[in-house]
Amino acid sequence: MAWLVILLLCIGSSCSRFLDVANRSNSDLEERLLSLLQRLQVEEFYDTLLIYGKDCIFHPLSRRLDVSTVLVSSGSTELDWNFGSLTLILSCSPELEKMVTNRTLVKLQTNRRLVYLRRNDHPDSVCDIYRQREQYNIAMVKDDFGTSNAIYACRHFEDPIFAEVDLSDNTPIYIEQFENMLGKPIKTVADLLSPRSMLLPDEQNGDKRITGYVANLVNTFAQKVNATLKVDVLNTKSIVREILRRVQDGELDIGTTLETSLRTTLFETASYPYILTSYCLMVQEPAKLPYNLVYAVIVDRYILGIIFIVLCILSMLLIYSHKKSWKDLSLANIVLNDKSLRGLLGQSFPVPSNANKHLKLIVCIVCFASIMLTTMYEAYLQSYFTNPPTEAGIHSFQDIGKNQKQIAIPSIEVYGLISTNNSHFQEIQKENIIEFDNMPECYKLRDDFNLSYNYLVTGDRWSAYAEQQTIFKEPVFYFARDLCFSRLIFLSVPLRPYLPYRHLFEDHMMRQQEFGFVSYWRSHSFFEMVRLGLTPLKDLSHPLAYTPSLLIEDVSWILKIYLAAMMISVVCFLLEIGVNRWKYWRKSSN
Repeated sequence: MAWLVILLLCIGSSCSRFLDVANRSNSDLEERLLSLLQRLQVEEFYDTLLIYGKDCIFHPLSRRLDVSTVLVSSGSTELDWNFGSLTLILSCSPELEKMVTNRTLVKLQTNRRLVYLRRNDHPDSVCDIYRQREQYNIAMVKDDFGTSNAIYACRHFEDPIFAEVDLSDNTPIYIEQFENMLGKPIKTVADLLSPRSMLLPDEQNGDKRITGYVANLVNTFAQKVNATLKVDVLNTKSIVREILRRVQDGELDIGTTLETSLRTTLFETASYPYILTSYCLMVQEPAKLPYNLVYAVIVDRYILGIIFIVLCILSMLLIYSHKKSWKDLSLANIVLNDKSLRGLLGQSFPVPSNANKHLKLIVCIVCFASIMLTTMYEAYLQSYFTNPPTEAGIHSFQDIGKNQKQIAIPSIEVYGLISTNNSHFQEIQKENIIEFDNMPECYKLRDDFNLSYNYLVTGDRWSAYAEQQTIFKEPVFYFARDLCFSRLIFLSVPLRPYLPYRHLFEDHMMRQQEFGFVSYWRSHSFFEMVRLGLTPLKDLSHPLAYTPSLLIEDVSWILKIYLAAMMISVVCFLLEIGVNRWKYWRKSSN
C-alpha cells in the first residue's frame, strides 16, 4: 500500500506540472496574440473584428480589445456587410470562411486577415488558397507562436510566396501587394474608338500598343505598378458590348473603353467615374437662306405695321398743315398720300413755295424718318447679303422629324436609353431613329461628318469635333445643349469583378485628374488622331462655290413684286381714266 500511495503521488505531481506548463503555454500564446492584435491596430487602425469559426482561439481575445466583434460561426451570412471598412478578419482556418454573399466579398476583399494555422497546415498552401479567392492581405500564426513569435505573411509576387516576420521586428506584416507586380500581365481589350483608344504599331517587336485619353490611363497605371499590359484587339461589330461581357465574365482585367451610367447595371464591373459629361444631340447647322428670300426676312410685319401707322399720321399732318383744314381728309388721301409715300421712301416731293412753319416742320420730320428708314433697311440688306441668316433649327425633340434628318444611334445606346426610361428619348418618333448594330460603322459616319443623319454625342467627344471644325470654312454640326438626354452622365472604365487592385487603379485615376493629365489628353485628342492618320487635316464642310456677284434668280422675287406693282399701277391708272370718262359721259348725256 505504501508503494501504491507513493506512485499515485508521483503521478499527480507530474500531471500538475504538465497542466501548469500547458496553461502557461496557452497563456503565453494568448498574450502574444493580444500583442499582435494591438500592433496591427497601431499599424492600421481597425474598429471591428470579424471572426470566422466556432470555438476559435480568437474568441476570448476579442473580450480584451475595445472594439466591436462580429462572430460568424457558420462561416457565412446571408446579409450584406454593413459595418465600416476598418475591419480586421480573424479565422482559425481558411476552410472556415464560406462567405457566399457577393457584396460582402467585395467589401471585405482587401481587408487584412489573420489566420491561426493547425500543425498540418503550411503557409504556402494557405497563401495559394487565398490567392485563388483573390484575397491577398493574409498573415498567419501557428500554435507555437507563443514561443517562436513567428508571423507568416503572404507575398504574392515573391518567391517563396510568404515571408516570415518576427513579432518584435519593425518589418511591416501587411504590405500593398500590387504596388510592384514584377511584370505580371494585365489583360485588356481596346475598343479602338478614337479618341478613347487608338492603335500604335510597335516597330521593335510587333506588340500592340494603344494611345488615347482612356488608353493613356491604362498605360500609365501599368507603368506605375510595374506590370505588363497585354492588349488584344477584337474584330466584331458590337465591340463595346463584347468587352463588357468579357469583363463581367472575368476574362479581362480592365476594359480600355468607357461604360456609361445609362447602361451600367452591375456596379462591381465599373470603376469610379472617370469623366462627368453630358449626352446631347449633335445637330447639323441650319442651312443659309437663299438670297432671294433675304428681302422677305428683312421686312417684319410688326415693323410694317408701325411704318403704316407713321405713314397715316404724316399724311394727316401734311393735309391739315397745308390749308389748316380737314376738308381734304379722306381714306384715299391718307393711305395713298403722294408726298408722305415718296418722302418715307427717300424720294423728292413738291412743297408749296409759301409753306407755313408747321408744314416745313412736318416736311423735316418726313425727311428724317425717310433717312432712318432707308438707312436701316439698306444696312439689313447689305448685312444679310454678306452673311445670310440661317433657316429655322431644331428647338425641341418634337422638331426632329421636321428637318427630314433622322438620328443615327448605336443599338447599345438605344437599349441604355430605353432601360433608364429616358423621357426625352420617348418624345422622338420611332421613324426618326436609325439603329446601328455595328457601333464602329455609326461612329465612322459621325467622324466623317456625314450629312445624312444627326447623331448623339457626349460632351467629351464633342470637344474633339469642335477642335476639328475650327479648320473648316463653315461649321457643319453644333452641340445642341438644349437637346440633352442627360446633362450629367458618368463614364467609367470597366473592371473585372473582384479585381484585387481596384483601389489602386481608382486612386491612380483620381490622381491623373487632379494633376490635369486627363484634360491634357482630351485637349490633344484631335491632333493625336491626325498624327495617326485617323482624321484628315482638311475641310470636310463641303463649302459651296463662291459667287462673286448676285445672279438674276437672287433678285427674282423683287423683280416679280416690281412687275406686279407696275401692273397694279397700270390697272389703277386705266380705272382712273375709265371712271373719269364714264363720269364725263354721264354728265354730258344729262
